[in-house]
Amino acid sequence: MQIDVSADAEGFAQRVADWILGLALEATGDFGVVLAGGETPRPVYERLVSSAYRTRFPWARAHWFWSDERFVPHDDARSNFRMAWDAMLSHAPVPSGNIHPMRTENITPEEAAADYERELKSFYGADAFDPRRPLFAIALLGLGEDGHFASLFPGQAVLNERHRWAAAVIGATPEPRITLTYPTLESSRHTAFLVAGAGKAAILRRFRAGDPALPASRFQPIGEFRVFADSAVAGENAS
Repeated sequence: MQIDVSADAEGFAQRVADWILGLALEATGDFGVVLAGGETPRPVYERLVSSAYRTRFPWARAHWFWSDERFVPHDDARSNFRMAWDAMLSHAPVPSGNIHPMRTENITPEEAAADYERELKSFYGADAFDPRRPLFAIALLGLGEDGHFASLFPGQAVLNERHRWAAAVIGATPEPRITLTYPTLESSRHTAFLVAGAGKAAILRRFRAGDPALPASRFQPIGEFRVFADSAVAGENAS
């Protein structure tokens, strides 16, 4: 695991956006990107559609997926889709067929998870992962104060799921959620955790130490793995 520490919020957004843009320009053909929810990645998404990045990014070849979603309508303020749409996708020349949100209306959480698994398999072109051919080119993930990432929360049965590509998570939070599972998220050529704010300092220390109680510590992506952090969260972790 590499850790990349920025001095402030602006530097953090720029470093992550530069990393994403560089990988996107290196990718050949269509490629998949996993988007993290929450507020930490918002400035990164906004940076990618700023004038310095928007005209350089290969929007026509990028396919956008979500690591997880709250089971609420897409126009709900809690929706991860809405955050990414408002911050980035609605401001970019993205073909509509390249946006792959999780369904959350007129469907059960379990049906939504199965539906997303079919979507992922269609994009991948196979029903089983090949370590030599990652599903995603880039995966962006957050780190919760309890060590969860995506919607893989401590103590949940989904932590042991090794066959399904997506699963419903019921009872971990007030609203049901849909999450990608470990095997799906681990099938990424380049993965980054985005961690910012002093409130995440303690969990980042535990994560870097490999605390086995944390769902994030069990994450073993097949490709490059790094953490982008700001100085507020890094502190003594910066070395």
